[in-house]
Amino acid sequence: MFTGIIEGLGTITAIRPSGEGRRLAITADFPLSGTKIGDSIAVSGACLTAVTLSGTRFEVDVSPETIERTTLQHAKSGDRVNIERALSLSGRLDGHLVSGHIDGTGQISRINKKSNAILIGFDIPETLSRYMISKGSVAIDGISLTINACDKTGFEVSIIPHTAEITTIGLKKIGDPVNIETDMIGKYVEKFLTYGRNAGNPENVKNSLDMEFLLKTGFI
Repeated sequence: MFTGIIEGLGTITAIRPSGEGRRLAITADFPLSGTKIGDSIAVSGACLTAVTLSGTRFEVDVSPETIERTTLQHAKSGDRVNIERALSLSGRLDGHLVSGHIDGTGQISRINKKSNAILIGFDIPETLSRYMISKGSVAIDGISLTINACDKTGFEVSIIPHTAEITTIGLKKIGDPVNIETDMIGKYVEKFLTYGRNAGNPENVKNSLDMEFLLKTGFI
C-alpha cells in the first residue's frame, strides 16, 4: 500500500527481456536505506518488487499484465520515473490510499498555467472516468492528486510548483501517456452495491449502478 506522496525520482538504466515480461534496472536519486529484497516499490505508480538491491540501484521484474496495462510498455533507458516505497503503518497518510495496481492509462490533452499552478487535462476512457468525482482523489504516475473537474471523457488536475519540481509531472508534454489508478473506494462501493442483484448475470454489472437504484436503496 502507498500514499501517492512521491519520495523522489529515479532513472531507468537498463531493460532486458524476462520471459514474456521485462526486468528493469533503476537507480534512485535518494538513499534506499531500510529497503530490502522483496520489498514493494511503486515505479511511476506501478507496484513492483525489488529483486536485487545495491546502494541506490535496484531491479524489478515487470509481468506481461503490467506491461500491457501501464506506460511501462513504452519504457526505455534514461527515462525518469517516480519512486515511492511502501507505506509504513506508523507513518502519516498524507496523500490517499493507493494500491499501486494501475487501472489503465490516459493521455495529456492540455497544459495551461494559472497563477502559480499548472492545470493539466487528461483524456481517458469511460471505464476509468466512471470512478472519478470532482474533488475526489486520483493517482497519476503514482502521484496523489485532487480532481478539479471531470466528465465521461477526461478530467483536470492542478499542479503546484513543488509537485512539478519533484515528480515527473513537471516533465510531461501534451500527448504523453500516464498511468492512472482511480480511487479504490469507488470500485469497492460499486462492487458491493451491484453484486447481489447481478449474481449469475455479470453482463448487467456495468449498467446496474444508476440513479434509480441509489434512490431505492436510500443513498440519495
